[in-house]
Amino acid sequence: MSDSTTLPLVAGATAPDFVLPSTSGAPVALSQFRGVKHVLLAFFPKAFTSVCTSEMCAFSDDFDAFADARVEVLPISVDTVDVLQQFRDAHHMKVQLLSDVGATVARHYGALWTDGVIANRAYFLIDEGGIIRWAHVEEHPGLHRPNAEIFERIKSVTG
Repeated sequence: MSDSTTLPLVAGATAPDFVLPSTSGAPVALSQFRGVKHVLLAFFPKAFTSVCTSEMCAFSDDFDAFADARVEVLPISVDTVDVLQQFRDAHHMKVQLLSDVGATVARHYGALWTDGVIANRAYFLIDEGGIIRWAHVEEHPGLHRPNAEIFERIKSVTG
């Protein structure tokens, strides 16, 4: 469920640009991928929780397959960069994690959980032109889409 003041963005909408700090040490802007590759925004509630750990490790395990599909996976949570870096290091993740402290980006995408404090688990597949081609917000943060399903969505966009 999303924050009651912001409905989730839907397929066909232009993805709002943002700049967020990341575990790479450099800020990441959505616009830096425009015309270069597709982007999967993957909002997740909290570092070090079981479902989030499983999901982020699966993204890391399939890092090369996402790269081969020309998709940049950008996991986003409201955790601080320091917490995300510890989480990334503890699980030897290949993906960089983005910090949305204050939940501004989650709010713009309609991906806040009803408490307004954490992001719900939500996915937005954005094409090279900046258009959302698939959007899915989970019923509750304990659910997540398996990578196999995400790759099917990617195939439908990339042909």
